[in-house]
Amino acid sequence: MNALRKTVLLAGLGLVASTAFAAVDDDMKALASKSGCLTCHAIESGTPGPNGMAPIGPAWQDVAKMYQGKPGADTFLTRVVLEGSNPYGSHWKNQVSGLAMPPNKVAIKEADAKKLVKWILTLAPK
Repeated sequence: MNALRKTVLLAGLGLVASTAFAAVDDDMKALASKSGCLTCHAIESGTPGPNGMAPIGPAWQDVAKMYQGKPGADTFLTRVVLEGSNPYGSHWKNQVSGLAMPPNKVAIKEADAKKLVKWILTLAPK
């Protein structure tokens, strides 16, 4: 195979992969929006909260960065999404305006929460 064909083939594979990732990205954003997640959370770090205050919950890039490489992070975070978090054990204190994550079992199914958390954990800034 000549160099031009290889370049075209690799570029095409990259386009297919980026299109597939963009579709997942759009699906996850739609799921997050439908489930009410984006009321408190932003996707990108540094996004201000309502009225310029500290955000209610941490940005997902910050969550991904904090839990990057930690075993069991997806299971732990899925449980937090479904059951909520302890306001006295918040590791986001002084970074966000919310005290705790409320339980969301009524807003999102466990299978969808797992998918969303797995996606969130891929968002760590490079």
